[in-house]
Amino acid sequence: MCAHGQWAAPAGTGRRGGRTGGRCRRKMANICGASDPWRECMEVAVAVARKAGEVICEALKKEQTVLLKSSPADLVTETDKNVEKMILCILKEKFPSHSFIGEESVADGAASILTDNPTWIIDPIDGTTNFVHRFPFVAVSIGFYVNKQSEIGVIYSCVEDKMYTARRGQGAFCNGHQLSVSGQENISKALIVTEIGSNRTPEIVKTVLSNMEKLISIPSHGVRALGSAAINMCMVATGGADAYYEMGIHCWDVAAGALIVTEAGGIVLDISGGTFDLMSRRVIAASSKAIAKRIAQEVQIIPHQRDDQE
Repeated sequence: MCAHGQWAAPAGTGRRGGRTGGRCRRKMANICGASDPWRECMEVAVAVARKAGEVICEALKKEQTVLLKSSPADLVTETDKNVEKMILCILKEKFPSHSFIGEESVADGAASILTDNPTWIIDPIDGTTNFVHRFPFVAVSIGFYVNKQSEIGVIYSCVEDKMYTARRGQGAFCNGHQLSVSGQENISKALIVTEIGSNRTPEIVKTVLSNMEKLISIPSHGVRALGSAAINMCMVATGGADAYYEMGIHCWDVAAGALIVTEAGGIVLDISGGTFDLMSRRVIAASSKAIAKRIAQEVQIIPHQRDDQE
């Protein structure tokens, strides 16, 4: 049994109703499971994201020991590592045949390869710098892929207590309320979100800022940065923002958000305007194809090594 806690049986599975009732319930559960093979995965993903969020919110009350990864702006804390271990512990116990890609596991040398096997892609704290500074946009991001296709996306913005969820073909929701993108097609009326990123190489920073300047000068309504790719994508899904783009992110940053945006009626493309590739480390998520394509036309592409080539 996982050291991080046991899973209680779902409500209504007690002994009342006798053996016959129990057999009937088990038969119905088997029928439902056959018709919806990923329902249990969704339920577990939501539960573990909420549990992780509780750990993060409690840790926000304490001082953090901060370590550096790829740059002075690429931070990691013990909470990142502990939350990922907890999530992986629970998921591996429930689904031992599945594969797993986690941000901190990859940082410690694990492979970041997406196969056809059912695969969980996890960012334990998306927005670590926000977490360190107690800036309230911090999220747990859990994506689930089968045959390299997104089936489940769960993002829990834990300080806000907003649970964003999506199932392929079943819509996107926040705390149970269905989401819809703004539908905006005119970039001159668009609010765009992006990030400066953690790379502080002067030429890279110059290009990032130049891209922002190009989009502001169209003119658009403005550019915002919340410090979390996952929450940025959720803002597009809610209609609060009309587009999000970034280069240099990783698969765990966008694995859940990409499905949430598309299930809310949005579009997710590569920064070039082509087909989105989860491992490419670049993305445009938008309320419409027109806005996504305009962003692709305006920005200068910054090359990054793919996640599956590191």
